[in-house]
Amino acid sequence: MKLRVSAVQYHLHTIQSFQEFAAQCEHYIKTAQEYGSDFVLFPEFFTTQLLSIGSDQGTRLTINELPGFTEQYRELFSRFAAETKMHIIGGTHVVQREGKLYNVAHLFYPDGRIEEQAKLHITPTEVHEWNMSAGDGLRVFDTDKGRIAILTCYDIEFPEIVRMAKAKGADVIFCPSCTDDRHGFHRVRYTSHARAIENQVYVVLTGTIGALPTVDFMRANFGQAAIITPNDIPFPPGGLQAEGELNSDMIITADLDLSLLYEVREKGSVTTWRDRRTDLYPDWEHKMEG
Repeated sequence: MKLRVSAVQYHLHTIQSFQEFAAQCEHYIKTAQEYGSDFVLFPEFFTTQLLSIGSDQGTRLTINELPGFTEQYRELFSRFAAETKMHIIGGTHVVQREGKLYNVAHLFYPDGRIEEQAKLHITPTEVHEWNMSAGDGLRVFDTDKGRIAILTCYDIEFPEIVRMAKAKGADVIFCPSCTDDRHGFHRVRYTSHARAIENQVYVVLTGTIGALPTVDFMRANFGQAAIITPNDIPFPPGGLQAEGELNSDMIITADLDLSLLYEVREKGSVTTWRDRRTDLYPDWEHKMEG
Protein backbone atom coordinates (compact mmCIF):
# COMPACT_ATOMS: atom_id res chain seq x y z
CA MET A 1 0.00 0.00 0.00
CA LYS A 2 1.15 3.52 -0.80
CA LEU A 3 0.20 6.76 0.86
CA ARG A 4 1.11 10.36 0.11
CA VAL A 5 2.07 12.59 3.01
CA SER A 6 2.67 16.32 3.34
CA ALA A 7 4.40 18.14 6.20
CA VAL A 8 3.98 21.86 6.87
CA GLN A 9 6.82 24.14 7.96
CA TYR A 10 4.38 26.49 9.65
CA HIS A 11 5.40 30.15 9.70
CA LEU A 12 4.61 31.74 13.05
CA HIS A 13 4.01 35.47 12.97
CA THR A 14 1.76 37.92 14.77
CA ILE A 15 -1.87 37.90 13.66
CA GLN A 16 -4.92 40.01 14.50
CA SER A 17 -7.80 37.49 14.42
CA PHE A 18 -8.81 33.82 14.37
CA GLN A 19 -9.88 34.34 10.76
CA GLU A 20 -6.30 35.22 9.86
CA PHE A 21 -5.11 31.99 11.50
CA ALA A 22 -7.78 30.01 9.61
CA ALA A 23 -6.76 31.54 6.29
CA GLN A 24 -3.11 30.63 6.80
CA CYS A 25 -4.01 27.05 7.72
CA GLU A 26 -6.31 26.81 4.71
CA HIS A 27 -3.44 27.84 2.44
CA TYR A 28 -1.36 24.86 3.58
CA ILE A 29 -4.35 22.51 3.50
CA LYS A 30 -5.26 23.45 -0.07
CA THR A 31 -1.64 23.06 -1.16
CA ALA A 32 -1.55 19.52 0.22
CA GLN A 33 -4.88 18.80 -1.43
CA GLU A 34 -3.56 20.00 -4.78
CA TYR A 35 -0.71 17.51 -4.39
CA GLY A 36 -3.20 14.69 -3.76
CA SER A 37 -2.00 13.98 -0.23
CA ASP A 38 -3.64 11.43 2.04
CA PHE A 39 -2.15 12.91 5.22
CA VAL A 40 -0.97 16.38 6.15
CA LEU A 41 1.05 17.11 9.29
CA PHE A 42 1.17 20.43 11.16
CA PRO A 43 3.80 21.13 13.87
CA GLU A 44 3.67 21.18 17.63
CA PHE A 45 2.41 24.34 19.36
CA PHE A 46 1.49 26.04 16.08
CA THR A 47 -1.79 27.21 17.63
CA THR A 48 0.20 29.42 20.03
CA GLN A 49 -0.02 31.87 17.13
CA LEU A 50 -3.55 32.56 18.40
CA LEU A 51 -2.08 34.08 21.56
CA SER A 52 -0.52 36.85 19.46
CA ILE A 53 -4.04 38.20 18.80
CA GLY A 54 -4.10 39.56 22.35
CA SER A 55 -7.13 40.30 24.49
CA ASP A 56 -9.96 42.74 23.82
CA GLN A 57 -8.32 45.01 26.39
CA GLY A 58 -5.04 45.00 24.45
CA THR A 59 -3.17 42.83 26.96
CA ARG A 60 -1.06 39.80 26.13
CA LEU A 61 -2.53 36.32 26.29
CA THR A 62 -0.75 33.51 28.12
CA ILE A 63 -0.61 29.77 27.61
CA ASN A 64 -3.39 29.38 30.19
CA GLU A 65 -5.77 31.10 27.79
CA LEU A 66 -4.97 28.97 24.75
CA PRO A 67 -7.54 26.26 25.68
CA GLY A 68 -10.19 28.92 25.14
CA PHE A 69 -9.65 28.49 21.38
CA THR A 70 -10.14 24.70 21.45
CA GLU A 71 -13.67 24.59 20.09
CA GLN A 72 -12.87 26.92 17.19
CA TYR A 73 -9.70 24.97 16.39
CA ARG A 74 -11.47 21.62 16.37
CA GLU A 75 -14.33 22.88 14.24
CA LEU A 76 -11.94 24.45 11.73
CA PHE A 77 -9.76 21.39 11.22
CA SER A 78 -12.67 18.98 11.25
CA ARG A 79 -14.17 20.99 8.39
CA PHE A 80 -10.86 20.97 6.51
CA ALA A 81 -10.65 17.17 6.79
CA ALA A 82 -14.25 16.67 5.65
CA GLU A 83 -13.91 19.03 2.69
CA THR A 84 -10.57 17.70 1.45
CA LYS A 85 -11.01 13.99 2.38
CA MET A 86 -7.53 14.06 3.89
CA HIS A 87 -6.37 12.86 7.28
CA ILE A 88 -5.03 15.92 9.08
CA ILE A 89 -2.67 15.73 12.03
CA GLY A 90 -3.45 19.18 13.35
CA GLY A 91 -0.14 19.61 15.11
CA THR A 92 -0.69 19.98 18.83
CA HIS A 93 -3.03 22.24 20.74
CA VAL A 94 -3.07 22.94 24.47
CA VAL A 95 -6.21 21.68 26.20
CA GLN A 96 -7.35 21.86 29.80
CA ARG A 97 -8.73 18.90 31.71
CA GLU A 98 -9.59 18.90 35.40
CA GLY A 99 -7.53 22.02 35.94
CA LYS A 100 -4.43 20.67 34.19
CA LEU A 101 -2.89 21.68 30.85
CA TYR A 102 -1.99 19.01 28.29
CA ASN A 103 -0.14 19.31 24.98
CA VAL A 104 -2.37 17.21 22.72
CA ALA A 105 -1.94 16.10 19.12
CA HIS A 106 -5.21 15.89 17.20
CA LEU A 107 -5.99 13.55 14.31
CA PHE A 108 -8.89 14.72 12.16
CA TYR A 109 -10.48 12.02 9.98
CA PRO A 110 -12.36 12.79 6.75
CA ASP A 111 -15.50 11.23 8.24
CA GLY A 112 -15.60 13.70 11.12
CA ARG A 113 -13.93 11.64 13.83
CA ILE A 114 -11.36 13.39 16.01
CA GLU A 115 -8.77 11.36 17.90
CA GLU A 116 -6.19 12.61 20.39
CA GLN A 117 -2.71 11.68 21.59
CA ALA A 118 -1.36 13.68 24.52
CA LYS A 119 2.38 14.29 24.60
CA LEU A 120 3.91 11.67 26.90
CA HIS A 121 7.30 13.19 27.73
CA ILE A 122 7.25 16.81 28.86
CA THR A 123 10.30 19.07 28.54
CA PRO A 124 11.59 21.10 31.50
CA THR A 125 10.33 24.32 29.88
CA GLU A 126 6.83 22.89 29.50
CA VAL A 127 6.84 21.77 33.14
CA HIS A 128 8.41 24.80 34.83
CA GLU A 129 7.22 27.65 32.61
CA TRP A 130 3.84 26.39 31.36
CA ASN A 131 2.88 23.91 34.09
CA MET A 132 2.10 21.18 31.54
CA SER A 133 1.11 17.65 32.51
CA ALA A 134 2.14 14.47 30.71
CA GLY A 135 -0.27 12.16 28.93
CA ASP A 136 -0.77 8.74 30.43
CA GLY A 137 -1.01 6.34 27.50
CA LEU A 138 0.14 5.53 23.98
CA ARG A 139 -2.43 5.06 21.23
CA VAL A 140 -2.21 3.90 17.65
CA PHE A 141 -4.73 4.86 15.00
CA ASP A 142 -6.19 2.80 12.17
CA THR A 143 -6.83 4.57 8.89
CA ASP A 144 -7.78 3.33 5.43
CA LYS A 145 -4.11 3.86 4.54
CA GLY A 146 -2.58 1.89 7.39
CA ARG A 147 -1.88 2.13 11.11
CA ILE A 148 -0.10 5.20 12.45
CA ALA A 149 1.09 6.71 15.71
CA ILE A 150 1.61 10.35 16.71
CA LEU A 151 4.55 11.10 18.99
CA THR A 152 5.28 14.73 19.72
CA CYS A 153 8.79 16.22 19.61
CA TYR A 154 10.49 15.12 22.87
CA ASP A 155 8.61 11.78 22.65
CA ILE A 156 10.70 10.71 19.65
CA GLU A 157 13.87 10.97 21.77
CA PHE A 158 12.77 7.95 23.84
CA PRO A 159 13.38 4.61 22.05
CA GLU A 160 10.99 2.67 24.28
CA ILE A 161 7.84 4.54 23.28
CA VAL A 162 8.53 4.15 19.55
CA ARG A 163 9.24 0.46 20.10
CA MET A 164 5.83 0.21 21.75
CA ALA A 165 4.18 1.98 18.80
CA LYS A 166 5.78 -0.49 16.39
CA ALA A 167 4.71 -3.41 18.61
CA LYS A 168 1.16 -2.11 18.34
CA GLY A 169 1.47 -2.23 14.54
CA ALA A 170 2.26 1.37 13.59
CA ASP A 171 4.14 1.64 10.28
CA VAL A 172 4.28 5.44 10.16
CA ILE A 173 5.16 7.73 13.07
CA PHE A 174 4.02 11.32 12.69
CA CYS A 175 6.13 13.68 14.80
CA PRO A 176 4.95 17.29 15.19
CA SER A 177 7.73 19.29 16.83
CA CYS A 178 8.68 22.77 17.98
CA THR A 179 12.31 23.63 18.66
CA ASP A 180 13.88 27.00 19.28
CA ASP A 181 17.51 26.43 18.29
CA ARG A 182 19.88 24.12 16.42
CA HIS A 183 20.53 21.93 19.44
CA GLY A 184 16.89 21.09 19.98
CA PHE A 185 16.24 20.69 16.27
CA HIS A 186 19.08 18.24 15.80
CA ARG A 187 18.11 16.22 18.86
CA VAL A 188 14.70 15.61 17.34
CA ARG A 189 16.00 15.12 13.81
CA TYR A 190 18.77 12.67 14.67
CA THR A 191 16.61 10.59 16.97
CA SER A 192 13.90 10.44 14.30
CA HIS A 193 16.43 8.78 12.01
CA ALA A 194 17.45 6.40 14.79
CA ARG A 195 13.83 5.39 15.47
CA ALA A 196 13.24 4.75 11.74
CA ILE A 197 16.31 2.49 11.60
CA GLU A 198 15.62 0.66 14.87
CA ASN A 199 11.99 -0.13 14.10
CA GLN A 200 12.00 -0.14 10.29
CA VAL A 201 9.22 2.43 10.12
CA TYR A 202 8.68 5.77 8.40
CA VAL A 203 8.90 8.97 10.46
CA VAL A 204 7.20 12.13 9.20
CA LEU A 205 8.58 15.14 11.05
CA THR A 206 7.95 18.86 10.97
CA GLY A 207 8.46 21.96 13.09
CA THR A 208 7.57 25.60 13.50
CA ILE A 209 9.49 28.46 11.94
CA GLY A 210 9.28 32.22 12.38
CA ALA A 211 8.67 34.11 15.63
CA LEU A 212 5.95 35.29 17.99
CA PRO A 213 7.47 38.37 19.68
CA THR A 214 4.57 38.75 22.15
CA VAL A 215 4.27 35.08 23.18
CA ASP A 216 6.58 33.84 25.92
CA PHE A 217 8.85 30.94 24.89
CA MET A 218 7.70 31.15 21.25
CA ARG A 219 9.98 34.02 20.23
CA ALA A 220 12.51 31.75 18.53
CA ASN A 221 11.78 28.80 16.24
CA PHE A 222 14.18 26.63 14.27
CA GLY A 223 12.59 24.04 12.05
CA GLN A 224 12.65 21.85 8.99
CA ALA A 225 10.28 19.15 7.79
CA ALA A 226 11.59 15.73 6.83
CA ILE A 227 10.11 12.47 5.61
CA ILE A 228 12.46 9.82 6.98
CA THR A 229 12.89 6.19 5.93
CA PRO A 230 14.91 3.22 7.14
CA ASN A 231 18.44 3.06 5.74
CA ASP A 232 18.38 0.16 3.31
CA ILE A 233 18.57 -0.47 -0.41
CA PRO A 234 14.89 0.15 -1.34
CA PHE A 235 15.08 3.62 0.23
CA PRO A 236 17.16 6.75 -0.44
CA PRO A 237 20.76 6.26 0.80
CA GLY A 238 20.50 8.99 3.41
CA GLY A 239 17.18 7.75 4.75
CA LEU A 240 15.47 10.91 3.48
CA GLN A 241 12.48 10.69 1.18
CA ALA A 242 12.11 14.47 1.28
CA GLU A 243 13.13 17.47 3.37
CA GLY A 244 12.30 21.16 3.39
CA GLU A 245 14.51 24.21 3.20
CA LEU A 246 15.64 25.13 6.70
CA ASN A 247 13.46 27.81 8.34
CA SER A 248 11.45 28.45 5.17
CA ASP A 249 7.69 28.85 4.91
CA MET A 250 6.78 25.80 2.83
CA ILE A 251 5.26 22.34 2.61
CA ILE A 252 6.93 19.09 1.53
CA THR A 253 5.28 16.02 0.02
CA ALA A 254 6.36 12.45 -0.69
CA ASP A 255 4.97 8.96 -1.24
CA LEU A 256 5.47 6.19 1.31
CA ASP A 257 5.35 2.56 0.17
CA LEU A 258 4.43 0.32 3.10
CA SER A 259 5.32 -2.82 1.16
CA LEU A 260 8.98 -1.75 1.26
CA LEU A 261 8.86 -1.76 5.05
CA TYR A 262 7.52 -5.32 5.09
CA GLU A 263 10.20 -6.34 2.59
CA VAL A 264 13.16 -5.03 4.58
CA ARG A 265 11.81 -6.40 7.84
CA GLU A 266 11.98 -9.87 6.30
CA LYS A 267 15.05 -9.73 4.06
CA GLY A 268 16.78 -6.38 4.34
CA SER A 269 20.50 -5.77 4.60
CA VAL A 270 19.75 -5.63 8.32
CA THR A 271 16.58 -6.78 10.06
CA THR A 272 16.66 -4.70 13.20
CA TRP A 273 13.10 -5.41 14.31
CA ARG A 274 13.41 -9.18 13.89
CA ASP A 275 16.89 -9.34 15.42
CA ARG A 276 16.15 -7.60 18.70
CA ARG A 277 17.61 -9.57 21.63
CA THR A 278 14.56 -10.26 23.73
CA ASP A 279 16.63 -12.50 25.98
CA LEU A 280 18.64 -9.45 27.06
CA TYR A 281 16.03 -6.67 27.21
CA PRO A 282 12.24 -6.33 27.38
CA ASP A 283 10.23 -7.17 24.30
CA TRP A 284 7.44 -4.65 23.85
CA GLU A 285 5.63 -6.80 21.28
CA HIS A 286 5.10 -9.55 23.83
CA LYS A 287 4.18 -7.04 26.52
CA MET A 288 1.51 -5.61 24.24
CA GLU A 289 0.10 -9.09 23.68
CA GLY A 290 0.06 -9.75 27.43
